[in-house]
Order: sequence, then structure tokens, then C-alpha cells
Amino acid sequence: MKYLWISTLIWAFSFNLIGNYLTGVVDVYFSASARNLLALLIFLPFMQLKKINKGLALKLMTAGASQLGFMFIFLYTSFSHLQVAEVLMYTIFTPIYVSLLNDLFDRKFRSKYFLTALISVIGAGIIKYTMMQENFLTGFLIIQLSNLSFAFGQVYYKKIARDENNKNLAELKHHEIFGWFYLGAVIVSTTAFFTLGDTNKLPQTQTQWFALLWLGVAASGIGYYLWNKGVTRVDSGTMAIMNNALIPAGLVIDFFFNNQQINYSRLIAGAALILVSLVLNSYFVAEKK
Repeated sequence: MKYLWISTLIWAFSFNLIGNYLTGVVDVYFSASARNLLALLIFLPFMQLKKINKGLALKLMTAGASQLGFMFIFLYTSFSHLQVAEVLMYTIFTPIYVSLLNDLFDRKFRSKYFLTALISVIGAGIIKYTMMQENFLTGFLIIQLSNLSFAFGQVYYKKIARDENNKNLAELKHHEIFGWFYLGAVIVSTTAFFTLGDTNKLPQTQTQWFALLWLGVAASGIGYYLWNKGVTRVDSGTMAIMNNALIPAGLVIDFFFNNQQINYSRLIAGAALILVSLVLNSYFVAEKK
């Protein structure tokens, strides 16, 4: 759990950096490519080029391409149609996708995990409910594609790690294989940049470059590594619920840095529901044992 909480705290800064300093100014495909490339450079020295099986490398690249390649492209594009608050609002459905994808991979519907994921969605919705804009549909659909990409990437990585651990009877050394994960993301995002990117919208200010540096090194390089390592150590119900822990964290960051108003009654009620979903999920896991 600690890895998931650390990642959540790191990511809490990301939405505001993207929405306030990059959206509409820096090309979305360049932003995604820069983040993924910086993250890859961090793990490049640890990559085991000769030891890793080609099949495993391809699976890791697929997970990275989905979770960080396509997800970033859809996420950054959504900011052109939605406000930061709306993007946060429409990400609340990710736990549902995580729960259903887990069930799909395991060919088993876990109604109790789906229930706890749904409770966390309701809790996040209470915290971050905003009135829908008249032309919200395009942005809403784009952010759902982002949510699905992110959900598939983490569920698939969890499955890869589980299969490898069962095969080798030893815990996977995540830092040695995670470079392949980022390589898949780099291939997708750089291909998108060279085919669809606007070279007239490259970063121009120190603030924009700093935002990309933080997003690449901290949010992507450290955050996504810890998150994916973390999901391999928790049950699928906890993994699904923790996808919405970012909502209250992001709201608090938005308050401190942008002087946004906080509805404390909603924050307390929504956070309490997310906490209830975690406690209820822990009960179901213990009951299963």
C-alpha cells in the first residue's frame, strides 16, 4: 500500500501543472514524449538486455504503451476540452474499469470487489462533482479512453508480474524490467509526435521546461514505477479503489497552489466513503482467506 500512497502524493501535483502551464501552449504529443523519454532514461542503466525473454519484453512494452503512451495522449488532449476540475471529475470511473478488466483476465466476476470499486467512485464523485458543461461529451469520452488505457496497463502489468513470479518462483526485480515498460510508452508517444505533433508549440519558458522535468522524472519515472510495483503487492480490489485516492489529494493541492475553494462537507463525506470502500475491501479479502 505504501507504494500506492507515495505515487498518489506525487501525482497530486501533476493535474495542475498540466492544466495551468502546458495545456494549449505546449504540444500534447511532445509533452507525452518528453515525459516518457525522461522516465526511460532513469531506468535505462538497469535494463537487462541479454537476460530478459523477448516475450516478456514485448508484454512489458504493451503494458507501457497502453498505460503511459496512449493514456498520456488522451489525457493531454482532454485538457483542451475540459477544465482541470472536470478532468479530475471524469477520472473517477477508473476503478470500475480496473475491476472489470481484472475479472476479464481471470475469467471470474468478483461482485464484492466491483461493489467496493463502485463505492469509491461514488465517494470521489461527491468530492469532485462539477456541473457538466454544455459541450462536455467530447472531453468526457476522451478522458474515458485515457482511463481505460491506464486501467489496462496496470492490470496487465500485475498479471505479467504474477505469471513471472509463479514461473520463476522468485519475486520479480521490477527495476530491472521497467525500462521495457517505458520503452513501449516512448514508441507510442514519439510516433504520435512525429506524425501529428506541432513543432511550433515546443516549450518556450523555464516554467514549462520545469513542469515537464517534474512530470517526467518524478510523476512518470518515480510515480508510475512505484505504482506498478505497488499493484503487484495488493489485491485487485485495493488496486481499483486506490485509483480514486488521487481525487482528494489533487483537490487539496489545487486549494493550496491555486486558491480554489474547497467544499469541506463534500471532501469529508467523499473521503469517508473511499475509506469505507478500503475497509470493506479488506474485510472481503480477510473473509476470502
